[in-house]
Amino acid sequence: MHVSVNRKNIRFLPDASRVIARFLFLGEERTLNTVQAVLKMSEHEVMLALRQVLRDYSLRHRNISKVFTRHFEKIAPVLRQLNIEPDSLDLSRKVLIGSYFTMEYSIESAAFFNPSIIEHPDQSKTGSGEKRVIISFRATGEGHISSIVFRAGVLDKNGDLKIETAGKMLEEAENIRRYIYDKESFKSKLDEMEVIQTIIPSDLILDKLNDKFTYGQLRECIENARKALHLAADKELLFNQIIWLASSHYELDFSMDTNLSERVIFPVSIREKNGIEDARFVKFLDDHNQVIYYATYTAYDGISILPKLMDTRDFYHFRILPVHGEIAQNKGMAIFPRKVNGRYTILCRLDGVNNYIAYSDNISIWREARLLQQPKYPWELIQIGNCGSPIETEEGWLVITHGVGPMREYVLGASLFDLQNPEIEIGRLSVPLLMSNIDEREGYVPNVIYSCGSIIHNNDLIIPYAMSDYSSTYASVNVRELLNELKNSQ
Repeated sequence: MHVSVNRKNIRFLPDASRVIARFLFLGEERTLNTVQAVLKMSEHEVMLALRQVLRDYSLRHRNISKVFTRHFEKIAPVLRQLNIEPDSLDLSRKVLIGSYFTMEYSIESAAFFNPSIIEHPDQSKTGSGEKRVIISFRATGEGHISSIVFRAGVLDKNGDLKIETAGKMLEEAENIRRYIYDKESFKSKLDEMEVIQTIIPSDLILDKLNDKFTYGQLRECIENARKALHLAADKELLFNQIIWLASSHYELDFSMDTNLSERVIFPVSIREKNGIEDARFVKFLDDHNQVIYYATYTAYDGISILPKLMDTRDFYHFRILPVHGEIAQNKGMAIFPRKVNGRYTILCRLDGVNNYIAYSDNISIWREARLLQQPKYPWELIQIGNCGSPIETEEGWLVITHGVGPMREYVLGASLFDLQNPEIEIGRLSVPLLMSNIDEREGYVPNVIYSCGSIIHNNDLIIPYAMSDYSSTYASVNVRELLNELKNSQ
């Protein structure tokens, strides 16, 4: 192969010191006992204990007392069981009680991997030939719970990356907003999903709700219906579909005084409680030539996986949206950076083996897919899939792929597809573009390199990639060399 790969001398390593303050639920009995113990403290004892906590943690978290107060509000109903009105307590006692229901969680103590790279929306104060970029990562901590985090940096004219120093005051979204659902609109979305209603009509649930309702009200209504109808576990398809649709809509707002590296998109929905995995970010140009950043990711609830979608314009405000339809069922959905022939287009892997392509008029609904690629070479016989969104070049759509071969070794390949008809494969590398070397093959999952999105900068393809599901790095490839190799590969 006449393509040279330039591995860069940079490592993104897990950092156990990067922690967020999470709500800690102790169970009803322990919560009652803990609250009663604090209520029995004298004012002096409260201030003494509170000062100790604030002294130990105020330098580790931005406005930790605000976090404690927010967590106090979560257990406030317990006070009412004790016939105590929460507002009757002084602020110090509220904050101290909240501290007992707070824990630190090290978001990336286990792994920092599966990166994607995109152009930063702010290109001010960059020099000639430079580009400011955002790199997203899958950060994994205790219990193998994954979240999405970011780093910012500048690529110089030679493709060398200078990363901004990562902040230490990590935060989840300051505001997490659930949708207020409109009944008619919600029902139409269920119809779009073509939910099978042979078990119980959705109207028997929706009729119990007001014209406007919240996610919590819907869950309560469904729980009541479950009890009343005594459905067997295998007869709850409709219930699960309705809950999934509702839980998949929410919005995140981060404080304006957070650094990009301090914003943590941590699982919120019950359907993603065990992790948000492998976000594939893409800079998308819409019909009005406006930029919106999309990311597809995998939600994991400990049993099943579901593809989901998020969008943002500024990386402060994010919308989380469901992805549904018959083909929205597996990992690895990657959105093209613009519509193709007037339709949204994605790459996906429905069966865990082959690469597919799909088109839709609605970015959230995907009904049919066509087979695009099958394993062909020894290093990809187990499976082939994408490693991020296709990249538009003058020669065609450039797709970085992953292949799995002997010993479950993951390697990166490349393919080129026709711009007008991306179902036409112009060329595919017959040998891997990148495979783990001796310094990259040891880790949480040995012999794996993986990427969730690349970018072209000047004359180079910049490929960030994970090393054995533990840490990350990046490499550059001359675009012209790669395109020429692909065009001559058939």
